[in-house]
Amino acid sequence: MAGLSARIGQVFDRYFQVSARGSSFGREIVAGITTFGAMAYIMAVNPDVLSAAGLDKNAMVMTTIAAAVFGSLLMGLWAKLPIALAPAMSSNVIFAQVVVVRMGVPPAVAFTMVLFGGLAFLLLSLTQWRQKIIAAFPIPVRMGIHFAIGAFIAHIGMVAGGLAVKSNEGLSFGSLTDPAVILSIAGVFLAVVLRWSRVPAAMLFSIIAITIAGCFVPHKGGGLVTSLPEHWAEWPHYPWHMLFPYDFKGFFSHFFMVLPVTLYFFLGDFFDATGTMMAVTQRSGLKDEDGKPLLGQAAFASDATASVVGSALGTSTVSAYLESLVGVEAGGRTGLVGLTVAVLFAASSFLWPLITSVPAIATAPVLILVGLGMLGGLTDLRDMSAQDKAVPLLMVLVTVMTGDFMISLALGLLLYTVLVCARRQWKELSIMLVGLDVVFLVYLFISSRMG
Repeated sequence: MAGLSARIGQVFDRYFQVSARGSSFGREIVAGITTFGAMAYIMAVNPDVLSAAGLDKNAMVMTTIAAAVFGSLLMGLWAKLPIALAPAMSSNVIFAQVVVVRMGVPPAVAFTMVLFGGLAFLLLSLTQWRQKIIAAFPIPVRMGIHFAIGAFIAHIGMVAGGLAVKSNEGLSFGSLTDPAVILSIAGVFLAVVLRWSRVPAAMLFSIIAITIAGCFVPHKGGGLVTSLPEHWAEWPHYPWHMLFPYDFKGFFSHFFMVLPVTLYFFLGDFFDATGTMMAVTQRSGLKDEDGKPLLGQAAFASDATASVVGSALGTSTVSAYLESLVGVEAGGRTGLVGLTVAVLFAASSFLWPLITSVPAIATAPVLILVGLGMLGGLTDLRDMSAQDKAVPLLMVLVTVMTGDFMISLALGLLLYTVLVCARRQWKELSIMLVGLDVVFLVYLFISSRMG
């Protein structure tokens, strides 16, 4: 028996290159547990976000877990990198709040948009066009997308937590006589303190603490914030009706209306995955024979394939998580990290009744913190010219004031093009930029005609 265990250990060691990368099995498992703790909040947050699109929250828990299991396994077994994947926090908000709620697109069409975005990413991941797109896409617009999404996520968190309520003047702060609002504020403070204290599972601990406190805190109109289920654990059952939830006819019948957001799903996943995976591999110190970060075709293809399969499973875009950095800090260097994360997500599926009982007030602080984290890069604008700064700042302003991310993206692209023409920087006027301008002009025309 000992000999069999030793042989299995040798197989794992050779396949994942554990010893070659200066790690050990114990260290990889600990790193996987640490990474899971840092990103486990997505099991509660993603279903809460997607439920705004009319999707069943119980079903979304299972699709979220299934996507995280598949994506993390794929990255671990194929790319062999210490990177975990799950439904992306930026794309899920766009999926629910922009595509379904604001644009009125049925969820089945929205899933089809995610599918095509993932397929475009997969196609590019298998070619040498990745670096060309990164180099060709305007940096001010790329930064503007990142910051505008951050502002939008924080906005959704404020509303979900009752900190921002609709009034005749637009939005006003929630009533401080409402115990639930006080609890929501406490959740934001707690999440910030835990994050500032570098607690690896800060988001998860914040959600758990506010959920428990909600068992004793009433809403102003009556009823407790948290309603615990009769059974905390139950055998998981996958919502098979969510498999392949596509509507190709609906997609192509509204092609020009949905094309811009489909491009966002592609570009958002493309740039997020690129930035995240570069950050994790650079921090881990993993390099190839040429001394470059160990980030090959398999890593990009794994992320893209996870998005395609994620849409087939019934969830929004799946992407690499920056929280993988905490696993790297714990010593993770191989795909065993992703394998461990996948196993832990699968084990968590037995707690789905408890996960679905997490109230929006408990997940709202996470949305606010994620949004603020994305806005933290605004300091990078100091290295830009005054004209280029106007692009991301306009995009953030429009998003905050109107809550319309697509309008902000369209205006940002068009403003950048106008600036390029005004400065006669004709080399910057790429085919990609002009093509995107045309797409978004068509989008603005169609959306205005729809009222």
